[in-house]
Amino acid sequence: MAGGAGATDRQVTSEGLRCGGIVLDLNQSDTGVPGGQAPERAARTWHPAPLRPYLIAAVVLCALYFLYGYLRYSHFQSPSWDLGIFEQEVRAYAGFDAPVVDIKGPGYLILGDHFSPVVALLVPLYWIWPSAVALLFAQAALFAGSAVIVGRTVQQMLGGRSGLCVTVAYGLSWGLQEAVKADFHEIALAVPLIALVCRALLMERWRAVVLWSLPLVLVKEDLGITVAVVGGLLALYGKRLQGFLLAAFGVLAFALTVLVLIPAASSAGTYDYWKKIEENGGQEVSPLDSVLGVLDSSVKLEMLVFLVGITAFMALRSPLILLVLPTLGWRLLSQDSNHWGMVWHYSAILMPVVFLAMADGIRRSQGSKRPWLVSYANVAVPVAVAVAVALTQHLPLRDLLRPETYRTDARTHAAEAALDAIPVGARVETDITLMAHLTADRTVYWIGGAPGTAPDVVAINLDFGWSRPIDDPVKYAEQLHPEARYRITREAGSFVVMERTTPVPGND
Repeated sequence: MAGGAGATDRQVTSEGLRCGGIVLDLNQSDTGVPGGQAPERAARTWHPAPLRPYLIAAVVLCALYFLYGYLRYSHFQSPSWDLGIFEQEVRAYAGFDAPVVDIKGPGYLILGDHFSPVVALLVPLYWIWPSAVALLFAQAALFAGSAVIVGRTVQQMLGGRSGLCVTVAYGLSWGLQEAVKADFHEIALAVPLIALVCRALLMERWRAVVLWSLPLVLVKEDLGITVAVVGGLLALYGKRLQGFLLAAFGVLAFALTVLVLIPAASSAGTYDYWKKIEENGGQEVSPLDSVLGVLDSSVKLEMLVFLVGITAFMALRSPLILLVLPTLGWRLLSQDSNHWGMVWHYSAILMPVVFLAMADGIRRSQGSKRPWLVSYANVAVPVAVAVAVALTQHLPLRDLLRPETYRTDARTHAAEAALDAIPVGARVETDITLMAHLTADRTVYWIGGAPGTAPDVVAINLDFGWSRPIDDPVKYAEQLHPEARYRITREAGSFVVMERTTPVPGND
């Protein structure tokens, strides 16, 4: 396994890369001396990094992430339909069925939306704990596990207490905190994998780089391009054959997934997410306009500054920073503003890259001939920790320090009462508020997304944030399903549960 205890006290000699007669020192770019010609920098010492402190830190981080996620779930504060979607997907895998996600549409095969078959690895946990809460725990554990990888790698590279300090900074990073707030997403499985890829690159374990990179193409379709960049880094470090093959694999996997596999599974026969780049509000956007608009928003610029700012900007000193480009590329080209900023889950996979790039940048800078850079490198880790702690005052986990976070309010009681009024096994059409609480033992549709199904129950939260207020819930339900009639069976606060009173069409 990449980065095991066998790396302790290991001596690694790096070679320069010659390109067109110019020698690039891959270790200390400021020396002005080709790699291997500076005796004091020719070898790298890997410091001891006992596992126990990092496991303790991981347990604490996992508890914080899970507690926050569970409190939001139990207070019916899910921000999107994604948790319900992934719960339906894992539930289907757990029953050895095709991954049909009815929330996206009756009979919708989720592999025609995003290609994430690796989600099936969560099935054993789901067998033990058949609930959306299990996915929240899995994500918390995966994020915390990535902190062990990042922290121990930094410890082995820089020594001292740098590893535990970076574990704190990484664990509190805005990318991970916002991902926890956004509920579960498939990228949770990519975060530790990317951390292992970066660790293997830094330790020059080339076979491990390849082996940890390969599964990324099964996490999400765009990660094939990230794998291709990993191949480019291998070539940069002198492993040209492995690098070329891995880069080719990444590109081919991406092309196969978005041009063949996803369209084959999609009812539309296409990869819908091209529209995120090609269209804005239904209006076509030319490729040139998309490129010219990459940095046309202060939201994008803020995200980029904070991405490297959390590393005290030392990540910019490492070639590893190139691994952020594929993800940033599609996000900045996208016309969807949800992709641009610091919220949601999109930046979680960038966190292990920038923090390990920071460690690499510090190590390179400590051998610089520029005294000011050496001095700054020596304090970069405390600066990164200070930035992470300061930012937390404006990030999700701060809510764990507030007493009101733990209180059950009237809205929560009303939602629980609405849930109790929905029979187990029923086909339910609902909005985001109740969705993830129903998917484990009901068939759940998105409100307005299941025409012609005449669901057994329509359950809505009148305060959900509808484009138009719903004054007559029964009329609204019958507008959605003119083939059926409904009556209110439970009203609790802003929640209304309506039951179909007519037979299922075609069964009468």
